[in-house]
Amino acid sequence: MLVEMTELIGRQVYTPDGRLLGEVANVVVDIEGSKIDGLFVADPNPVLVEDSRPVNVPYRWVSAVNDVVLLKYFPKRVNVKRAPHAAGEAAREEEAPAAR
Repeated sequence: MLVEMTELIGRQVYTPDGRLLGEVANVVVDIEGSKIDGLFVADPNPVLVEDSRPVNVPYRWVSAVNDVVLLKYFPKRVNVKRAPHAAGEAAREEEAPAAR
């Protein structure tokens, strides 16, 4: 079944174990390579993605596309990385008054 890129928008995306990740909000395209690079899920399931932060699912993780999109891989949970320097700066700010 040949699917046009625009037909992917709005399709539900499921993890390999059958959990609903969310719906395709947009398609990320590699113009130079003339290929789909990823599927952008704007409002993912908060059980799978911390704070329901938008995610770009690499297209290489897609197993099948039909009425829904089935992934062959998705992490158990996606957590938001905190900037390491922000935590260090907060610690330094707390130490600065004591050092004076």
